[in-house]
Amino acid sequence: MSVKSAVRVLEIFELLRDHPQGLNIKEIANALDFPQSSTFHLVKTLYERGYLSLAELKKYKLGPKLIQLGTRSMESMDLTRDARLPLTRLMEQVEETVFMAILSDGEMVYVAKVDNNRSIRTTAQIGSRKPMYCTGLGKAILAFLPKERRAKMLAHTPLVPLTENTVTDHEEFERLLEHYKEQGYATDDGENEEGLYCIAAPVFEANGQVIAAVSVAGPKERMIKRHEFIVFHLTQTTKLISRNMGFMA
Repeated sequence: MSVKSAVRVLEIFELLRDHPQGLNIKEIANALDFPQSSTFHLVKTLYERGYLSLAELKKYKLGPKLIQLGTRSMESMDLTRDARLPLTRLMEQVEETVFMAILSDGEMVYVAKVDNNRSIRTTAQIGSRKPMYCTGLGKAILAFLPKERRAKMLAHTPLVPLTENTVTDHEEFERLLEHYKEQGYATDDGENEEGLYCIAAPVFEANGQVIAAVSVAGPKERMIKRHEFIVFHLTQTTKLISRNMGFMA
């Protein structure tokens, strides 16, 4: 079921895409057959948030915020495509399931998964979303976010226990994130799914900001026995993907 106001916003964007010189509110309302009063409020909100800009003669055009969002979207798609070969090589080296995820609206979203023939069953699939605080991927991203942004996210994130291993104390969680940042990778010891152990490392874009994370996941006993071996190949892979994204450490 579509939301009327959201559909109208998208129709405004699509209309202005075809009118680079801009349209005024009356022209937008007439072209889309919207009431002029509601068009005014929608356009005003979009302008105040940077999604529209105001040109001469009170004409509105697509704004700079859309460029930022479009650029981020393209980067995500390029990241997924360009990382495919390194992720496959990593799976072959460590012989475990490999994942990659990005941050989206306060959660992590799986954008790649490379199965091994001895993979264990997991609910994680491409496109599925998980909380940041109880996954290796999410914690690897959180650990390397700017502190202000991280604090703002965590202030609105209840640490709900999903298993008996989930960390639910905010102070302890912050200490863990600092530890992960120092060592360069994060772990998930059955905190999201019982029996599943993950090691995850961050991926950076050209400006040095964390853009994604890659993880190796498998049964705890098997992962612990090969911990250093997995960490080495995992971090070599994330460094390679980061370089491909323009990051120079």
